[in-house]
Amino acid sequence: MKFGPVPVAAAEGAILAHSVGLPDGRLRKGKALEPADLERLAMAGLTEVIAARPEPGDVTEDRAAERLARAILPDPDGAGLRLGRATTGRVNIHATGSGILGLDTAAIDRLNRINPALTLATLPPYARLEDRTLVATVKIITYAAPEADVAAAEALGGQGLLQRHAPVRRTARLIETTVPGQTIGAKGRAATKARLDRFGVSLGPREIIPHEVGALAQALTASSADIVLILTGSATSDPLDVGPAALRRAGGTLTRFGMPVDPGNLLLVGQLRGVPVIGLPGCARSVALNGADWVLDRLLCGVEVSDADIAAMGIGGLLKEPPSRPRPREAK
Repeated sequence: MKFGPVPVAAAEGAILAHSVGLPDGRLRKGKALEPADLERLAMAGLTEVIAARPEPGDVTEDRAAERLARAILPDPDGAGLRLGRATTGRVNIHATGSGILGLDTAAIDRLNRINPALTLATLPPYARLEDRTLVATVKIITYAAPEADVAAAEALGGQGLLQRHAPVRRTARLIETTVPGQTIGAKGRAATKARLDRFGVSLGPREIIPHEVGALAQALTASSADIVLILTGSATSDPLDVGPAALRRAGGTLTRFGMPVDPGNLLLVGQLRGVPVIGLPGCARSVALNGADWVLDRLLCGVEVSDADIAAMGIGGLLKEPPSRPRPREAK
C-alpha cells in the first residue's frame, strides 16, 4: 500500500487518510474518492490530499477484518459468540450468553506478531461474560494489508481460539457452619446467591450446622447438588482443619488449600464423587471480587481447576482491598 500526498487530479479510488473540510461539507477519512469528490476538492482550491492507495495483492481494511474474524471464529454459534459487521476495519465479537472466556493465548500472540496492522484484542482469559458482552475486537490499523499477511493470520484461526464456556452446573448447595455463641447473618448467603445468579445456578435451602468434622462430613455426603460450597463460622487455617478434614472423611479429595490471591487466600478446593467442593474464604461474605470468584466461575462453567492452575493465579492476584475488610493489609 502506498501512503502520502496524492495530486487531486490523480486521486480517484484513493482512500482519504484525513478528513477534509469543504465549503459545502466534509469529506470523511477512509472514503474512497470518486470523481464528484475530486471536483469538490478542486473547486475548494486543493491540489493534493493525503491518501492511501492499495496496490495489487493488498486487501482493503473491511475485507481483511472480515476474513480474519471469520478465520478466528469459523463457527460462532458453536463457540457461543457472535460476529459483528465489518466497518472502518473493525469486527467486534460479542457473547451470546453468560459464561467465561476461553482463549488460545499462544495462537493469539502469534497472530498479533504477523503484522502490526493486523490486531486482535480480547478480554483477559476466563473473564466473566454476560449476553452481549464485548469479548474481542479485530482491527485492521491501516487502510489495507498485504494478502500474504492476511492469509498467514487466517491460518492461525480455528475453533478454540476464542470460545465462551457456558455454565454447566445448575444446582448448588451452601453449607454454613457455626461455632458456639456465634450468630450467622444472611450476608454470606446473599453474596453467594448473587454469584450463582450470574450463571443461572439455583441455590438450595439454607443449611447451618455445627463447626465440627463429623457434622460437616455428613452434610457433604448428603448433598445431591452439582456443586457444594462451604462457608465456615471459623476460618480454615490448615489442611487438617475442620473443612479439609470433613471433605476427606466424606470420601472426597483435597485439590488445594490456600491460594496466592488476596483477598481470598483461605480457599479450599476439592471434589466428592466427581462434584466440586469449594470452601469459601471469609471475604466471600462480600460481593467484592476475591480469589474464590476465579475458581467458582471456572467450575460452574465446566472448566477444571488444578493445583497448578491456582498456583498460577498469583500474578495479578493482588486484588483491590474492600474498605469493609476486618483486618486490612496495612494497619492504620
